[in-house]
Amino acid sequence: MRKQHEWYDEHDAERWVAEPVKRPGRTAFARDRARVLHSAALRRLAAKTQVVTAGSDDFVRNRLTHSLEVAQIGRELAATLGCDPDIVDAACLSHDLGHPPFGHNGERALDQVAAEIGGFEGNAQTLRLLTRLESKTFDAEGRSVGLNLSRATLDAATKYPWPRRPGERKFGVYDDDLAVFSWLRQGVGERRCLEAQVMDFADDVAYSVHDVEDGIVAHHIDLAAVDAEPAPYWETVRQMYLPEATDAELDEGWARLKALNYWPRAEFDDSRQALGALKDVTSQLIGRFATAAEQATHAVFGRSRLIRYEADLVVPDGIRTEIGLLKGVGMFHVLNSPERQARRATQRELLTELVEALWKSAPQHLDVPFKADFAEAPDDDARLRVVVDQVASLTDPSALAWHAHLLER
Repeated sequence: MRKQHEWYDEHDAERWVAEPVKRPGRTAFARDRARVLHSAALRRLAAKTQVVTAGSDDFVRNRLTHSLEVAQIGRELAATLGCDPDIVDAACLSHDLGHPPFGHNGERALDQVAAEIGGFEGNAQTLRLLTRLESKTFDAEGRSVGLNLSRATLDAATKYPWPRRPGERKFGVYDDDLAVFSWLRQGVGERRCLEAQVMDFADDVAYSVHDVEDGIVAHHIDLAAVDAEPAPYWETVRQMYLPEATDAELDEGWARLKALNYWPRAEFDDSRQALGALKDVTSQLIGRFATAAEQATHAVFGRSRLIRYEADLVVPDGIRTEIGLLKGVGMFHVLNSPERQARRATQRELLTELVEALWKSAPQHLDVPFKADFAEAPDDDARLRVVVDQVASLTDPSALAWHAHLLER
Protein backbone atom coordinates (compact mmCIF):
# COMPACT_ATOMS: atom_id res chain seq x y z
CA MET A 1 0.00 0.00 0.00
CA ARG A 2 0.98 3.64 -0.36
CA LYS A 3 2.91 5.70 2.10
CA GLN A 4 -0.16 6.79 4.10
CA HIS A 5 -0.35 3.33 5.66
CA GLU A 6 3.02 3.85 7.26
CA TRP A 7 1.20 6.33 9.50
CA TYR A 8 -2.28 4.81 9.65
CA ASP A 9 -2.42 1.20 10.80
CA GLU A 10 -4.65 -1.71 9.83
CA HIS A 11 -7.07 -0.84 12.64
CA ASP A 12 -7.65 2.53 10.94
CA ALA A 13 -8.13 0.91 7.52
CA GLU A 14 -10.44 -1.88 8.75
CA ARG A 15 -13.97 -2.08 7.34
CA TRP A 16 -17.14 -3.22 9.15
CA VAL A 17 -17.39 -6.05 6.58
CA ALA A 18 -14.04 -7.32 5.26
CA GLU A 19 -13.50 -6.90 1.52
CA PRO A 20 -10.83 -8.21 -0.84
CA VAL A 21 -8.32 -5.64 -2.07
CA LYS A 22 -8.98 -5.32 -5.80
CA ARG A 23 -6.23 -2.81 -6.66
CA PRO A 24 -3.19 -3.24 -4.36
CA GLY A 25 -1.65 0.11 -5.33
CA ARG A 26 -4.62 2.06 -4.01
CA THR A 27 -5.12 2.91 -0.34
CA ALA A 28 -8.27 2.07 1.58
CA PHE A 29 -8.79 5.80 2.08
CA ALA A 30 -8.61 6.59 -1.63
CA ARG A 31 -11.30 3.94 -2.13
CA ASP A 32 -13.40 5.59 0.59
CA ARG A 33 -13.22 8.97 -1.12
CA ALA A 34 -14.21 7.46 -4.46
CA ARG A 35 -17.19 5.69 -2.91
CA VAL A 36 -18.53 8.93 -1.43
CA LEU A 37 -17.79 10.90 -4.60
CA HIS A 38 -19.76 8.44 -6.74
CA SER A 39 -22.67 8.04 -4.31
CA ALA A 40 -26.27 8.94 -5.12
CA ALA A 41 -26.51 10.70 -1.76
CA LEU A 42 -23.81 13.16 -2.80
CA ARG A 43 -25.47 13.82 -6.16
CA ARG A 44 -28.76 14.60 -4.43
CA LEU A 45 -27.09 17.47 -2.55
CA ALA A 46 -27.19 19.47 -5.82
CA ALA A 47 -30.92 19.95 -5.24
CA LYS A 48 -30.84 20.55 -1.49
CA THR A 49 -30.88 23.95 0.19
CA GLN A 50 -27.70 25.41 1.63
CA VAL A 51 -29.06 28.79 2.81
CA VAL A 52 -31.02 30.03 -0.20
CA THR A 53 -33.56 27.54 -1.59
CA ALA A 54 -31.89 25.25 -4.13
CA GLY A 55 -32.56 26.29 -7.73
CA SER A 56 -33.79 29.78 -6.88
CA ASP A 57 -30.55 31.52 -7.91
CA ASP A 58 -27.87 30.64 -10.46
CA PHE A 59 -24.98 32.01 -8.37
CA VAL A 60 -25.46 30.97 -4.75
CA ARG A 61 -24.30 27.67 -3.31
CA ASN A 62 -26.33 24.51 -2.87
CA ARG A 63 -25.35 21.66 -0.55
CA LEU A 64 -23.26 19.96 -3.23
CA THR A 65 -21.19 22.98 -4.23
CA HIS A 66 -20.72 23.80 -0.55
CA SER A 67 -19.51 20.24 0.14
CA LEU A 68 -17.04 20.37 -2.75
CA GLU A 69 -15.64 23.65 -1.43
CA VAL A 70 -15.37 22.26 2.10
CA ALA A 71 -13.51 19.24 0.70
CA GLN A 72 -10.98 21.46 -1.09
CA ILE A 73 -10.29 23.49 2.06
CA GLY A 74 -10.12 20.40 4.27
CA ARG A 75 -7.89 18.45 1.89
CA GLU A 76 -5.27 21.21 1.70
CA LEU A 77 -5.26 21.84 5.45
CA ALA A 78 -4.97 18.08 6.07
CA ALA A 79 -1.91 17.91 3.83
CA THR A 80 -0.16 20.70 5.75
CA LEU A 81 -0.80 18.92 9.06
CA GLY A 82 0.14 15.43 7.88
CA CYS A 83 -3.32 13.85 7.89
CA ASP A 84 -4.24 11.58 5.01
CA PRO A 85 -5.90 13.97 2.50
CA ASP A 86 -8.28 11.28 1.20
CA ILE A 87 -9.69 10.65 4.68
CA VAL A 88 -10.42 14.33 5.23
CA ASP A 89 -11.67 14.81 1.67
CA ALA A 90 -14.12 11.92 2.07
CA ALA A 91 -15.28 13.22 5.45
CA CYS A 92 -15.84 16.71 4.03
CA LEU A 93 -17.79 15.34 1.06
CA SER A 94 -19.87 13.29 3.52
CA HIS A 95 -20.51 15.91 6.16
CA ASP A 96 -23.88 17.10 4.81
CA LEU A 97 -25.17 13.88 3.24
CA GLY A 98 -27.75 13.44 5.99
CA HIS A 99 -29.39 16.81 5.47
CA PRO A 100 -33.05 16.52 4.43
CA PRO A 101 -34.91 18.75 1.96
CA PHE A 102 -34.77 22.47 2.86
CA GLY A 103 -31.57 22.19 4.90
CA HIS A 104 -31.61 22.94 8.63
CA ASN A 105 -35.22 24.04 8.32
CA GLY A 106 -36.19 20.58 7.12
CA GLU A 107 -34.05 19.06 9.85
CA ARG A 108 -36.11 20.94 12.42
CA ALA A 109 -39.38 19.65 10.95
CA LEU A 110 -38.24 16.02 10.87
CA ASP A 111 -36.87 16.27 14.40
CA GLN A 112 -40.34 17.24 15.59
CA VAL A 113 -42.18 14.44 13.79
CA ALA A 114 -39.58 11.91 15.00
CA ALA A 115 -39.51 13.19 18.59
CA GLU A 116 -40.93 9.96 20.04
CA ILE A 117 -38.43 7.71 18.22
CA GLY A 118 -35.19 9.53 19.06
CA GLY A 119 -35.56 12.62 16.89
CA PHE A 120 -33.79 13.54 13.70
CA GLU A 121 -30.30 15.05 13.32
CA GLY A 122 -28.45 15.56 10.05
CA ASN A 123 -25.16 14.23 11.37
CA ALA A 124 -26.76 11.08 12.79
CA GLN A 125 -28.50 10.66 9.44
CA THR A 126 -25.13 10.96 7.69
CA LEU A 127 -23.79 8.01 9.69
CA ARG A 128 -26.97 6.07 8.86
CA LEU A 129 -26.51 6.77 5.15
CA LEU A 130 -22.85 5.79 5.13
CA THR A 131 -23.38 2.58 7.11
CA ARG A 132 -26.85 1.43 6.06
CA LEU A 133 -28.91 3.34 3.49
CA GLU A 134 -26.45 4.06 0.64
CA SER A 135 -26.09 0.50 -0.59
CA LYS A 136 -22.78 -0.85 -1.87
CA THR A 137 -21.75 -3.73 0.41
CA PHE A 138 -23.77 -6.36 2.27
CA ASP A 139 -23.00 -8.56 5.25
CA ALA A 140 -23.26 -12.36 5.40
CA GLU A 141 -27.00 -12.13 6.19
CA GLY A 142 -27.63 -9.92 3.17
CA ARG A 143 -28.10 -6.68 5.10
CA SER A 144 -26.76 -3.45 3.65
CA VAL A 145 -23.74 -1.97 5.44
CA GLY A 146 -23.83 1.14 3.28
CA LEU A 147 -20.60 2.24 1.63
CA ASN A 148 -18.61 0.12 4.11
CA LEU A 149 -16.01 2.84 4.62
CA SER A 150 -12.90 2.35 6.70
CA ARG A 151 -12.95 3.03 10.42
CA ALA A 152 -10.72 6.12 10.06
CA THR A 153 -12.93 7.70 7.40
CA LEU A 154 -16.18 7.03 9.26
CA ASP A 155 -14.58 8.46 12.39
CA ALA A 156 -13.48 11.56 10.48
CA ALA A 157 -17.04 12.07 9.25
CA THR A 158 -18.42 11.90 12.82
CA LYS A 159 -18.89 15.49 13.92
CA TYR A 160 -20.74 14.77 17.17
CA PRO A 161 -19.48 11.40 18.50
CA TRP A 162 -22.25 10.68 21.00
CA PRO A 163 -25.93 9.56 21.00
CA ARG A 164 -28.80 11.92 21.80
CA ARG A 165 -28.69 13.33 25.32
CA PRO A 166 -31.32 15.30 27.26
CA GLY A 167 -31.13 19.02 26.59
CA GLU A 168 -28.68 18.71 23.68
CA ARG A 169 -29.79 19.33 20.11
CA LYS A 170 -26.71 17.93 18.33
CA PHE A 171 -25.76 14.26 18.28
CA GLY A 172 -24.18 11.80 15.89
CA VAL A 173 -25.94 8.43 16.13
CA TYR A 174 -29.45 7.00 16.54
CA ASP A 175 -29.93 4.18 19.00
CA ASP A 176 -30.43 1.55 16.30
CA ASP A 177 -27.08 2.45 14.70
CA LEU A 178 -25.08 2.07 17.91
CA ALA A 179 -23.49 -1.23 16.89
CA VAL A 180 -21.49 0.21 14.00
CA PHE A 181 -20.89 3.41 15.95
CA SER A 182 -19.35 1.43 18.83
CA TRP A 183 -17.18 -0.44 16.35
CA LEU A 184 -15.79 2.69 14.72
CA ARG A 185 -15.29 4.51 18.04
CA GLN A 186 -13.51 1.69 19.92
CA GLY A 187 -11.70 3.03 22.97
CA VAL A 188 -11.78 6.76 22.14
CA GLY A 189 -14.64 8.08 24.28
CA GLU A 190 -16.17 11.32 22.99
CA ARG A 191 -13.00 12.95 21.74
CA ARG A 192 -13.00 13.80 18.04
CA CYS A 193 -10.08 12.68 15.89
CA LEU A 194 -7.94 15.36 14.27
CA GLU A 195 -9.37 14.59 10.83
CA ALA A 196 -12.92 15.24 12.09
CA GLN A 197 -11.77 18.51 13.62
CA VAL A 198 -10.24 19.55 10.27
CA MET A 199 -13.51 18.65 8.51
CA ASP A 200 -15.54 20.70 10.98
CA PHE A 201 -13.21 23.69 10.72
CA ALA A 202 -13.22 23.55 6.91
CA ASP A 203 -17.02 23.58 7.04
CA ASP A 204 -17.00 26.68 9.26
CA VAL A 205 -14.50 28.47 7.03
CA ALA A 206 -16.42 27.72 3.83
CA TYR A 207 -19.74 28.59 5.41
CA SER A 208 -18.49 31.89 6.81
CA VAL A 209 -16.89 33.36 3.69
CA HIS A 210 -19.17 31.91 1.04
CA ASP A 211 -22.45 32.92 2.67
CA VAL A 212 -21.21 36.50 2.87
CA GLU A 213 -20.08 36.32 -0.77
CA ASP A 214 -23.47 34.95 -1.83
CA GLY A 215 -25.27 37.60 0.22
CA ILE A 216 -23.30 40.46 -1.27
CA VAL A 217 -23.85 39.26 -4.84
CA ALA A 218 -27.58 38.86 -4.14
CA HIS A 219 -27.61 42.41 -2.66
CA HIS A 220 -28.87 41.08 0.67
CA ILE A 221 -25.74 42.06 2.57
CA ASP A 222 -24.38 45.60 2.77
CA LEU A 223 -21.18 45.64 4.82
CA ALA A 224 -21.59 49.38 5.37
CA ALA A 225 -24.79 48.66 7.30
CA VAL A 226 -22.81 46.55 9.75
CA ASP A 227 -20.49 49.48 10.37
CA ALA A 228 -23.40 51.87 10.83
CA GLU A 229 -25.30 49.81 13.42
CA PRO A 230 -23.42 46.68 14.55
CA ALA A 231 -25.55 45.88 17.64
CA PRO A 232 -28.27 43.83 15.83
CA TYR A 233 -25.60 41.86 13.98
CA TRP A 234 -23.64 41.20 17.15
CA GLU A 235 -26.86 39.92 18.77
CA THR A 236 -27.20 37.36 15.97
CA VAL A 237 -23.52 36.38 16.28
CA ARG A 238 -23.98 35.67 19.98
CA GLN A 239 -27.34 33.95 19.52
CA MET A 240 -26.07 31.58 16.85
CA TYR A 241 -22.30 31.15 17.21
CA LEU A 242 -20.38 32.98 19.97
CA PRO A 243 -22.61 33.18 23.05
CA GLU A 244 -19.83 34.34 25.38
CA ALA A 245 -18.35 37.04 23.11
CA THR A 246 -18.33 40.60 24.43
CA ASP A 247 -19.07 43.68 22.34
CA ALA A 248 -15.41 44.65 22.65
CA GLU A 249 -14.23 41.29 21.26
CA LEU A 250 -16.65 41.50 18.36
CA ASP A 251 -15.74 45.13 17.66
CA GLU A 252 -12.04 44.23 17.64
CA GLY A 253 -12.62 41.23 15.37
CA TRP A 254 -14.59 43.32 12.89
CA ALA A 255 -11.91 46.00 12.97
CA ARG A 256 -9.28 43.38 12.11
CA LEU A 257 -11.31 42.21 9.14
CA LYS A 258 -11.90 45.76 7.90
CA ALA A 259 -8.19 46.53 8.17
CA LEU A 260 -7.26 43.78 5.72
CA ASN A 261 -6.01 45.34 2.49
CA TYR A 262 -8.33 43.16 0.42
CA TRP A 263 -11.50 43.88 2.43
CA PRO A 264 -14.28 45.22 0.13
CA ARG A 265 -14.72 48.97 0.43
CA ALA A 266 -16.65 49.95 -2.69
CA GLU A 267 -20.34 49.28 -3.17
CA PHE A 268 -20.90 46.05 -5.10
CA ASP A 269 -22.11 46.91 -8.63
CA ASP A 270 -22.29 43.47 -10.34
CA SER A 271 -19.38 44.26 -12.67
CA ARG A 272 -16.69 41.74 -13.52
CA GLN A 273 -14.24 43.87 -11.56
CA ALA A 274 -16.49 43.74 -8.50
CA LEU A 275 -17.04 40.00 -8.87
CA GLY A 276 -13.31 39.41 -9.23
CA ALA A 277 -12.50 41.55 -6.21
CA LEU A 278 -15.09 39.73 -4.12
CA LYS A 279 -13.71 36.35 -5.18
CA ASP A 280 -10.27 37.53 -4.08
CA VAL A 281 -11.73 38.42 -0.68
CA THR A 282 -13.09 34.90 -0.20
CA SER A 283 -9.83 33.31 -1.34
CA GLN A 284 -7.71 35.49 0.93
CA LEU A 285 -9.95 34.93 3.95
CA ILE A 286 -9.87 31.15 3.49
CA GLY A 287 -6.08 31.33 3.32
CA ARG A 288 -5.95 33.53 6.41
CA PHE A 289 -8.10 31.20 8.50
CA ALA A 290 -6.49 27.94 7.34
CA THR A 291 -2.93 29.23 7.73
CA ALA A 292 -3.66 30.48 11.24
CA ALA A 293 -4.98 27.05 12.28
CA GLU A 294 -2.07 25.23 10.64
CA GLN A 295 0.56 27.41 12.32
CA ALA A 296 -1.12 27.33 15.73
CA THR A 297 -1.49 23.54 15.63
CA HIS A 298 2.15 22.96 14.71
CA ALA A 299 3.23 25.48 17.35
CA VAL A 300 1.54 23.38 20.05
CA PHE A 301 2.20 19.83 18.79
CA GLY A 302 5.43 20.38 16.94
CA ARG A 303 5.59 17.27 14.78
CA SER A 304 5.36 17.57 11.02
CA ARG A 305 2.89 14.68 10.63
CA LEU A 306 -0.18 14.77 12.87
CA ILE A 307 -2.97 12.19 12.65
CA ARG A 308 -5.98 10.70 14.45
CA TYR A 309 -5.67 11.10 18.23
CA GLU A 310 -2.10 12.36 18.34
CA ALA A 311 -3.14 16.03 18.19
CA ASP A 312 -6.04 18.46 18.24
CA LEU A 313 -6.63 21.28 15.80
CA VAL A 314 -5.71 24.60 17.40
CA VAL A 315 -7.63 27.64 16.15
CA PRO A 316 -6.65 31.01 17.66
CA ASP A 317 -9.48 32.75 19.53
CA GLY A 318 -9.28 35.79 17.28
CA ILE A 319 -9.76 33.65 14.18
CA ARG A 320 -12.77 31.92 15.73
CA THR A 321 -14.22 35.37 16.44
CA GLU A 322 -13.69 36.51 12.85
CA ILE A 323 -15.32 33.36 11.48
CA GLY A 324 -18.25 33.77 13.88
CA LEU A 325 -18.69 37.37 12.81
CA LEU A 326 -18.90 36.47 9.13
CA LYS A 327 -21.33 33.64 9.84
CA GLY A 328 -23.46 35.96 11.95
CA VAL A 329 -23.57 38.69 9.31
CA GLY A 330 -24.72 36.13 6.76
CA MET A 331 -27.30 34.60 9.11
CA PHE A 332 -28.69 37.99 10.18
CA HIS A 333 -30.37 38.42 6.81
CA VAL A 334 -31.83 34.91 6.88
CA LEU A 335 -33.30 35.35 10.35
CA ASN A 336 -34.66 38.83 9.65
CA SER A 337 -36.19 38.35 6.21
CA PRO A 338 -40.02 38.12 6.53
CA GLU A 339 -40.23 36.51 3.08
CA ARG A 340 -37.74 33.79 4.04
CA GLN A 341 -39.40 33.20 7.38
CA ALA A 342 -42.77 32.68 5.70
CA ARG A 343 -41.25 30.28 3.19
CA ARG A 344 -39.45 28.35 5.92
CA ALA A 345 -42.71 27.88 7.84
CA THR A 346 -44.37 26.55 4.67
CA GLN A 347 -41.49 24.13 4.10
CA ARG A 348 -41.72 22.72 7.63
CA GLU A 349 -45.46 22.23 7.25
CA LEU A 350 -44.96 20.50 3.90
CA LEU A 351 -42.47 17.96 5.29
CA THR A 352 -44.65 17.28 8.32
CA GLU A 353 -47.65 16.61 6.08
CA LEU A 354 -45.55 14.42 3.80
CA VAL A 355 -44.39 12.21 6.68
CA GLU A 356 -47.97 11.89 7.91
CA ALA A 357 -49.27 10.97 4.45
CA LEU A 358 -46.57 8.38 3.85
CA TRP A 359 -47.07 6.90 7.31
CA LYS A 360 -50.79 6.48 6.73
CA SER A 361 -50.31 4.83 3.34
CA ALA A 362 -47.06 2.95 4.02
CA PRO A 363 -45.55 1.02 2.48
CA GLN A 364 -47.53 1.77 -0.70
CA HIS A 365 -45.76 4.96 -1.81
CA LEU A 366 -42.27 4.25 -0.46
CA ASP A 367 -39.36 3.64 -2.83
CA VAL A 368 -38.48 -0.04 -3.21
CA PRO A 369 -35.50 -0.08 -0.77
CA PHE A 370 -37.57 1.65 1.92
CA LYS A 371 -40.50 -0.73 1.30
CA ALA A 372 -38.12 -3.57 2.14
CA ASP A 373 -36.92 -1.75 5.28
CA PHE A 374 -40.54 -1.14 6.30
CA ALA A 375 -41.41 -4.82 5.87
CA GLU A 376 -38.43 -5.90 7.99
CA ALA A 377 -38.96 -3.30 10.75
CA PRO A 378 -39.84 -5.01 14.06
CA ASP A 379 -42.24 -2.38 15.45
CA ASP A 380 -43.99 0.92 14.75
CA ASP A 381 -41.06 2.99 15.98
CA ALA A 382 -38.76 1.31 13.48
CA ARG A 383 -41.37 1.66 10.73
CA LEU A 384 -41.72 5.40 11.40
CA ARG A 385 -37.94 5.71 11.20
CA VAL A 386 -38.11 4.18 7.71
CA VAL A 387 -40.67 6.78 6.64
CA VAL A 388 -38.43 9.54 8.00
CA ASP A 389 -35.47 8.00 6.14
CA GLN A 390 -37.52 8.13 2.93
CA VAL A 391 -38.46 11.81 3.34
CA ALA A 392 -34.93 12.77 4.39
CA SER A 393 -33.58 11.21 1.20
CA LEU A 394 -35.63 13.51 -1.02
CA THR A 395 -34.34 16.65 -2.70
CA ASP A 396 -36.16 19.97 -2.41
CA PRO A 397 -37.93 19.55 -5.80
CA SER A 398 -38.84 15.91 -5.17
CA ALA A 399 -40.29 16.75 -1.74
CA LEU A 400 -42.52 19.34 -3.42
CA ALA A 401 -43.50 16.85 -6.12
CA TRP A 402 -44.26 14.04 -3.65
CA HIS A 403 -46.36 16.41 -1.54
CA ALA A 404 -48.30 17.54 -4.61
CA HIS A 405 -48.90 13.94 -5.69
CA LEU A 406 -50.00 12.62 -2.31
CA LEU A 407 -51.86 15.58 -0.82
CA GLU A 408 -52.90 17.95 -3.58
CA ARG A 409 -54.71 15.60 -5.96
